[in-house]
Amino acid sequence: MWLFYACLAALFAALTAVLAKAALGGVNANLALAVRTTAALGLAWLVVFLSGAQRELPFLDRRPLVFLVLSGLATGFSWLFYFQALKEGPVSKVAPVDKLSVVLTIILAAVFLGEPVGLKTFLGCGLILAGLWVLL
Repeated sequence: MWLFYACLAALFAALTAVLAKAALGGVNANLALAVRTTAALGLAWLVVFLSGAQRELPFLDRRPLVFLVLSGLATGFSWLFYFQALKEGPVSKVAPVDKLSVVLTIILAAVFLGEPVGLKTFLGCGLILAGLWVLL
């Protein structure tokens, strides 16, 4: 089931890039990001309340909360730079560079989480880098 969700995430990420670029014509990139983030925040809380997950809030331990806040800040910085890149460059170039995050994620997961990096993963990272080089 995770693959299905990952494919949906990729589809919506692609829509995000195209829709954001379409909106950025005469709009400040930071304002556009704030509007988009507000919409995403509203959707996230709607899903939390519809699923009843808000009942778990009082039981959220400090360690996961710290990591979630740090992850949220990283997301915010990622979006800030992404929107500025979209404002200044073509989405067909910005999106592939943004996907360099796949390679960086694999490296960080290996270093900090101890996830294994086998030959297939190493080869896949090489292909992503080669594809990025071709697209740029």
